[in-house]
Amino acid sequence: MIKDNDLIIPFSLKDNNDELFNIIDNKGLTIIYFYSKDNTSACTKQALGYKELYNEFNKLNVSIYGISRDNIKTHQNFINKYELPFKLLYDENRIVTSNYSCLKEKNMYGKKVIGTLRSSFIIKDNIIIKANYNVKAEEDALNNLNFIKNMK
Repeated sequence: MIKDNDLIIPFSLKDNNDELFNIIDNKGLTIIYFYSKDNTSACTKQALGYKELYNEFNKLNVSIYGISRDNIKTHQNFINKYELPFKLLYDENRIVTSNYSCLKEKNMYGKKVIGTLRSSFIIKDNIIIKANYNVKAEEDALNNLNFIKNMK
C-alpha cells in the first residue's frame, strides 16, 4: 500500500474529453480519487461531495480527478448528468488502480470478484502527502478539504 510521503507512481490516462492526463505534469495540490462505477449510489455521493466543495478546493488551488474503469462516453454522461466541474479519468484495465493498491477481493452475490477499493490521495509536487484507503463516499471530499485547510 502507498503511504503518506511516498513518491507518486507516474501514470497517464485519458480523461472524459479523450485528452491525455499525465500526473507528472500536474503541479501544486491535486486530489485523485478511485471509485467503482459511474452512476452508482455511493460513487455518485462521492462525486457530488467533491462538486459541492469544488469552489472551496478551487480557492485553495486544488485540482480534482476521479478515476474508474468506465469509458469516456460513460464519464461524459456522468459529468453531464450531475454537472461535475472536474475531470474523470479512464483506467480501462485498472493498471493505475492496481498500482495505487486500490483493488480488493469482494463477495458479490456469493461470487468472489475483484473490485475497486474506494480511496483518495492528496498529492503535492509528485509526493503523496495523504493516502486514504477504504473511505466513506459521503465523507471523502470534506475530509480531504479539512486536511488541506489544516496543512496551510
